[in-house]
Amino acid sequence: MTAENIAISFARVLRGAGVSVPLDSVLTFVQALEVVSLEHREDVYWAGRATLVRKPEDHSVFDRAFAVFWEQRQAGHVPDEEPPQKITLLIDDEDDGADKAPEAVDDNPTLTLRFSATETLREKDFAEYSDDELHESQRLMQQLRLAGPPRTSLRLRNSRRRGSRHDLRRTVRASITHGGEPIQLLWREPGEKQRRLVVLLDISGSMEPYARALLRFMHAAVVGRQRVEAFAFGTRLTRLTKELANRNPDKALQRASAQVPDWSGGTRLGDSMKKFNDTWGVRGMARGAIVVILSDGWDRGEPAVLAEQMKRLQRVAHRVVWVNPLKVTPGYAPLARGMAAALPYIDEFVEGHSMAALEQLTRVISHD
Repeated sequence: MTAENIAISFARVLRGAGVSVPLDSVLTFVQALEVVSLEHREDVYWAGRATLVRKPEDHSVFDRAFAVFWEQRQAGHVPDEEPPQKITLLIDDEDDGADKAPEAVDDNPTLTLRFSATETLREKDFAEYSDDELHESQRLMQQLRLAGPPRTSLRLRNSRRRGSRHDLRRTVRASITHGGEPIQLLWREPGEKQRRLVVLLDISGSMEPYARALLRFMHAAVVGRQRVEAFAFGTRLTRLTKELANRNPDKALQRASAQVPDWSGGTRLGDSMKKFNDTWGVRGMARGAIVVILSDGWDRGEPAVLAEQMKRLQRVAHRVVWVNPLKVTPGYAPLARGMAAALPYIDEFVEGHSMAALEQLTRVISHD
């Protein structure tokens, strides 16, 4: 098992045992495992205990869970200092938290771990989601942090170091305490502001299995972050920022769906990108922004048109990220005409088929 697989699997075990394990702790655990030996029990144990346990009362639960987890990983190897334990994994289908004790198999101590059903949604393909799972995914998407790197602002701020301009007002005020002598020169420097995030969602027929989940991701981005613009495109381009700004997910998605006339229709990527560049993007919306395109790359238009428009977009955007739900498919190659035409002008090409893929997307967006 790789360091990432070990970290994810053991984090699920701890959560099932009742220990709160946030995502950032799991990422730190992965980093710790990359610098220790995965075959040495003590190295893995202390790496996990130092990164995953936040409360002293969770130490005993961690010890028991790790002992069982390590034994299972070693495929039957049992340490001499403690008797073997059986592990019972139960899946929660309800959120009421009611526990039912499993029937005893033998006299050996049994560690019972319960996994929340929401944990299974992280790796599950959006195309296989039920309506209830889509509703649950909305709550999980609202927890994603779409920060993004800042950009330099035209406004100046006070600086504790040598900045770009003298701050005469503060310098004069500070000199009063020294009898009017400007003992220390104070400075100002350009401030920072959040980069605009622009999200364009392909709602054509080929994207229908994923569009309903990714539309919820767009809503979470609009209501959870400042300076976000949302668009949908198929045979035409539709701006959805105003419709998705409603914090009620049901109302926002209903209004957005009603605003889109070509849902599950054809795809004209090049024409849609030209409309975006001509009307909004090149004129200012995409300048210095992070542009995220959610599409499988299937296009009925001319590839040369899309290539030209992607080239225009890359010139003004800070970064262009293309999210393709089909990228996870074994043996996938970007052979679709639209995808092949756009690929040379993309900064990041990532998956978008699951919650885990969207979590990776947030890290890509946050990376400068």
